[in-house]
Amino acid sequence: MSRVFSGVQPTGNIHIGNYLGALRQFVDLQDGSECIYCIVDMHAITVPQDPKELKKHILDVAALYMAIGVDPKKSIVFVQSDVKQHAELGWILNCNTYMGELSRMTQYKQKKQKSENPSVGLFDYPVLMASDILLYDTDVVPVGNDQKQHIELARDIAIRVNGKYGKTFVVPEGRFMKSGARVMSLDDPTSKMSKSNPNEKSRICLLDEPGKVKKAIMSATTDSEGVIRYSIKEKPGISNLLDIYSAFSGKSVAKIVKEYEGHGYGDFKKDLVEVVNTSLDPIRARFEEIRNSKELVEALKDGAEKASEIAERTMKRVKSNMGLGL
Repeated sequence: MSRVFSGVQPTGNIHIGNYLGALRQFVDLQDGSECIYCIVDMHAITVPQDPKELKKHILDVAALYMAIGVDPKKSIVFVQSDVKQHAELGWILNCNTYMGELSRMTQYKQKKQKSENPSVGLFDYPVLMASDILLYDTDVVPVGNDQKQHIELARDIAIRVNGKYGKTFVVPEGRFMKSGARVMSLDDPTSKMSKSNPNEKSRICLLDEPGKVKKAIMSATTDSEGVIRYSIKEKPGISNLLDIYSAFSGKSVAKIVKEYEGHGYGDFKKDLVEVVNTSLDPIRARFEEIRNSKELVEALKDGAEKASEIAERTMKRVKSNMGLGL
């Protein structure tokens, strides 16, 4: 059975881009793989965080994992900072990673533009991500398409260490969604949907009330042509909405386009509101049920214990191969 690992940062309400790009894969993989899912809180502190808000968001994301269908009886679910080996292996991997590799990371280049004084952690977080993955002898990493570069770095580091010290790490493979993997902003369909966009109508979050979902979709940027057809280059707004409709309904984009021949954007958007809210209703209900329960805390504690056992076995192998310790 292959082992799966992935994680999400606890930085506010998760939007549908996160869900369609990665989280929905978490549920799909549970029955055929050994799955380990993490709330990566140490990644979150690469930029300033309010401690009280961070603690709240950690539990929010954990509850959302379970609300979308991640079952702690089938998968290991835990908080990254509760397993000390993530940081320990991160340092060792730092000593096997090159400055040039990290300086070429696209996401770092984007994020440092938003910070007057970016931290070393922000520059170095792809190595911590590699540590997260390699620590569990991961075979498959389900993530959004925007993480391809980081998966390649993790693979390069694993191959490099194996070449220097003998078989030490499993070389992981990324698993990327094709449809819905890159959901774009509703107010600017040339940019990826983002939590950091100041316009709340630019995104749909999993816990948004039905009325808020409706406002975001009905105000989504389209074009003046008024014809529902798919062309990312010519019609990025309506194409983005078609991708969202397809991802939530399970229908192909071609079938949706055919169904709306002769219809305007208004009819299409109203139906999309119904499709999205119908999909989000059970997630919202389960979140409210689990968020403040003992079940959630117990699942995270149990997950951290199980993850620590696996991580320690890996660290013993890493240290032995590299000549560290007694």
